[in-house]
Amino acid sequence: MAHPAGQTRSILIINPNTTVSMTEGLKPLVDSLNYDKTKFTYFTAPSGVPSINNEDDAAVSANACLPTLKQKLNDYDAFLVCCYSQHPLVALVRAELVEVGLTGKAVTGILEASIATCLQSIDIDAKFGIVSTGAQWTEILAETVTELFGTTSSVRYAGTETTGLNADELHSTSKVEVDRKMKEATKQLLSFGNVQAICLGCAGMAGMDETVREACIEALGEEGGRRVKIVDGVISGVVHLEGALRSGL
Repeated sequence: MAHPAGQTRSILIINPNTTVSMTEGLKPLVDSLNYDKTKFTYFTAPSGVPSINNEDDAAVSANACLPTLKQKLNDYDAFLVCCYSQHPLVALVRAELVEVGLTGKAVTGILEASIATCLQSIDIDAKFGIVSTGAQWTEILAETVTELFGTTSSVRYAGTETTGLNADELHSTSKVEVDRKMKEATKQLLSFGNVQAICLGCAGMAGMDETVREACIEALGEEGGRRVKIVDGVISGVVHLEGALRSGL
């Protein structure tokens, strides 16, 4: 496909829920990476659900997005699905690309990308964990990690701790309350020991890494708290796709 002058790649950033403010919150994160040779376009679900709070919501959102996305397959080199789950759109978009013979394009989700970043960033005997939203994600994400690792007994995964706030509530609740709940979940995760990386388990947590960092320092002290890697799935996804496009994968 042709690219604008000076740009060599194009990536579609997909928010599979209908909340435009959540899509807008992703832009500063992506801009901070300074990939000036890549054009980023943002997509918000045209219908479906305002917040993806379980696997049923994910299925509804996939069905709402796919018809429109199928019309955009030729327009972009890569696609990033910004929902912190094993969102069905990842596999569906890949299948559609194969169906139309566009197998050179890359697709990933922010959960998969963030876990890959963790495993590449921590010691072999260390753990990573996830801070997520509603309590239902504890079990859902544990099952997802089990599927990704192919085992129920991995010592690399410390678990998922949740704030009790759904994705849309992260922005409708007072910052003081959100920060308190984020810190509580972070400190609980760190209590399992040797947790060297923490994933922000929701695209709606964009920009909340400093709150998690503060909790790490409060729990482990300045030096120990600074060592913990805080992984944003959107940033991980963009970096992953950039690497894939540059290497031709």
